[in-house]
Amino acid sequence: MNTSELLDQIKKKGSFLCIGLDTDLEKIPPHLLDEPDPIFAFNKAIIDATHHLCVAYKPNTAFYEAYGLKGWQALSRTIDYLNSAYPHIFTVADAKRGDIGNTATRYAEAFFNDLNFDSVTVAPYMGRDSVEPFLNFSNKFTILLALTSNAGAFDFQTREIDGKALYKRVLETALTYEHSDRLMFVVGATKAEFLREIRKIVPEHFLLVPGVGAQGGSLEEVCKYGMTDRVGLLVNSSRKILYASQGKDFAQAAAKEAEALQESMKKELEKRM
Repeated sequence: MNTSELLDQIKKKGSFLCIGLDTDLEKIPPHLLDEPDPIFAFNKAIIDATHHLCVAYKPNTAFYEAYGLKGWQALSRTIDYLNSAYPHIFTVADAKRGDIGNTATRYAEAFFNDLNFDSVTVAPYMGRDSVEPFLNFSNKFTILLALTSNAGAFDFQTREIDGKALYKRVLETALTYEHSDRLMFVVGATKAEFLREIRKIVPEHFLLVPGVGAQGGSLEEVCKYGMTDRVGLLVNSSRKILYASQGKDFAQAAAKEAEALQESMKKELEKRM
């Protein structure tokens, strides 16, 4: 999928919602634990109930790796289902990988070739040779961590080096990488006030914005400072949607939460597009 196709979906659905599939067996409705593959059963129900309200899904791989082989199989079944049933949906492997050379290439092959995700999140700390191996894959996107939504982001990301914040140096340097047009960037919704400065550096790239919902980020603020004339935003919500209900109506409850966000997004698009 390219950004033009993604933009078409955004316009068609009046939504730039990304739903995080952070599926936790301790939080899903208890009746699903009797299923042969409860993680996939939960994911499939959520996807079927919300696919018309969002343009992307983002499984956080930690929630699958934690369950060993069965978890990885559930992740594989989930992405296979998305790619076959809803091929127009953009998929994000939230893996936050960060290593160099052949190791980075193997990570990329795992998510792009084997699992067939459209994108993967990558940590930039090790620099060019930890990012470009991912960028070598055509028609795939590397989503680089720039300014994250957690409190610890201030430990390093906003510290100044020679008068410039580290996250700004990450953005500027990443634009010099080969195939930088295949980059997107993670910017937390709880750091919305930084988006104006970020857009001066990356005016056209898509931003993946977590933190709206359970973490308290403001959708209106994100749109005010981060939206471009090609939208340029994927706003993620996970727990608020996934765990809206612990009953057998969990998928319908998730859809209700997703619809509320989608309606807010549609209004923001109408104001700015």
